[in-house]
This record gives sequence, C-alpha cells and structure tokens, in this order.
Amino acid sequence: MKKIEAIIRRTKFEEVKEALLAADIEWFSYYEVRGIGKTREGRIYRGVVYDTSSIERILISIVVREKNVEKTVQAILKSAYTGEIGDGRIFIIPVEDSIRIRTGERGDIALYNAEQEK
Repeated sequence: MKKIEAIIRRTKFEEVKEALLAADIEWFSYYEVRGIGKTREGRIYRGVVYDTSSIERILISIVVREKNVEKTVQAILKSAYTGEIGDGRIFIIPVEDSIRIRTGERGDIALYNAEQEK
C-alpha cells in the first residue's frame, strides 16, 4: 500500500476530483493548506502592498493498493497540470498496514469492500 499526497492549486481541485473518480479512486481526504513558494512579490491594492508569498493550496491524501498507484498519479498529473510555476507536488509514501475499525480487517483489503472485488 502507498499513501499519495498531492499539493495542488485550489482552482484545479474539481478537475482532480473528477479525474480521481474516473480512475475508480472513490475515497480520499483533502485539506485547505497554505505554504510558502519561491515567488516573493507584493501586490498593490488601493495603495496598500500585500505580501503574496503565502500560497493557498489543497492537500489531497489517498491510501491506495500498489496496483492503483500509477493510475492515481497519472490522474492527478493530467488534471492538475497548467504548465506554470506552482502546479504543485506529488509525494508517494509507503504504508505499513491499515485496519478497518468496523470489522478488524487488516492490510489492503481494509481499504475497499471485499464484496466488490468478487
């Protein structure tokens, strides 16, 4: 199992969500996050300079089976891409175990309903 974390533009979230659903990734968590990027600039609005180095992004967190890693990454890459600086990052992290609280199932079977696999 792998945990995939992607930091993407807020404006691309709906496209990424639809791409993940189309790739049969039906469950994931997301969070609104802020970060600091390379670009350091101030914007002037009504005579006041605002620091725009703090960037608003969405962090998507997904745990998938090994067989679903590449299709999940490709869905995010294709749907989050703009070609401009600040498109985001994807991190792939090994997951040692998962446990479904309701049934006590362990391992990758705890990620999905076993009935759907048959």
